[in-house]
Amino acid sequence: MSTLALDVEAVRARFSALRQPLAFFDGPGGTQVPDEVIEAVSKYYRESNANVSGPYATSRRTEALVAKARTTAGDFLSCAPGETIFGANMTTLAFALTRTVGRTWSEGDEIVVTKLDHDANVSPWLELAHDKNLTVHFVDINDDTTLDLDDLQRLLGERTRVVAFPVASNAVGTLSDVRRIAELAHAAGALAWADAVHYGPHGPIDVGDWGVDLLICSPYKFFGPHLGVAFGRAELLESWRPYKVRPASNEPLGHRFETGTLPHELLAGFVAAVEYIESIGWDAIQAHERTLGERFLAGVPDNTTLYGLPTMEGRVATFAFNVDGMPTRDAAARLGDAGFAVWQGNYYALEVMNRLGLGDAGAVRAGIVHYNNAEEVDGLLAAIAAL
Repeated sequence: MSTLALDVEAVRARFSALRQPLAFFDGPGGTQVPDEVIEAVSKYYRESNANVSGPYATSRRTEALVAKARTTAGDFLSCAPGETIFGANMTTLAFALTRTVGRTWSEGDEIVVTKLDHDANVSPWLELAHDKNLTVHFVDINDDTTLDLDDLQRLLGERTRVVAFPVASNAVGTLSDVRRIAELAHAAGALAWADAVHYGPHGPIDVGDWGVDLLICSPYKFFGPHLGVAFGRAELLESWRPYKVRPASNEPLGHRFETGTLPHELLAGFVAAVEYIESIGWDAIQAHERTLGERFLAGVPDNTTLYGLPTMEGRVATFAFNVDGMPTRDAAARLGDAGFAVWQGNYYALEVMNRLGLGDAGAVRAGIVHYNNAEEVDGLLAAIAAL
């Protein structure tokens, strides 16, 4: 079910966490979860807590949950259920899967990452390059924080094996042209490897339409529990040799890359989170976030420097800024004391901050998701102006 108009107060009533006197603009670091997610986790513990493969009822219910979670992940990412992989978090999956694909690469092969990335989509490649004598290139960003696709094309060559990039920047909110990047990667014979962690709560993911070969996201960024979910194209998963214990099954395909027992209770929460999003609808979510984002941009105080795109075109409603004459950490702390949960620092987006000349001090970050309302945005702007 999807309607364009969002009843934000009805949405907020589904989140017990929002009843406290704190305006949550920290979604980029992890969103709040609706009560149905909390209940799903608790219900699993009460009624189905068991490992798989047991000849009894709770084990069979757990097996059914795992199957449902995989189907849900397939629907959420627009891929086949067997192409989905669960893990502890995006970073853990990234280290595991980069190590897996790198098994077949040779000294002198090349990797392309970007200066828009979160470090979880950079350091795994740097470590792989260190171990196998590979070369890593960084795609630059333009002054407006969009990716420099001309620079990407210059860096591609016959030894390029992968182009790793973010769907949306966790620092400045900039969106990437996913289809175009995938096209350029494939034209060079390379894989298109997408980090959709920050994009997850802001819009639908369609790996087939985008043309990516691998994509990783984190349910705790889209109203679910702490977990990682990945998509890998079936032909790739079939060709890769996984790091796994010998008795572990090879079916479905994605399961080959899941080490150890899955956190079944979190899979229950993941299913509930996706069902929650479906109950709201992406049209309503995106329209509401755009309205609030435009409200924030229109009201940025004169004492503030905003980094990134100045309109809602080509971005999500995540804003990095600094207050003139005030250290980043002090500004964030004073906003927190005033009842506004914001972040500060580099948020692991090292290359973005260095490119903007901000270094480790970074910037204050306010992230808007669909459970925020106009009153919170206005209050945040007033609090920034008062600093």
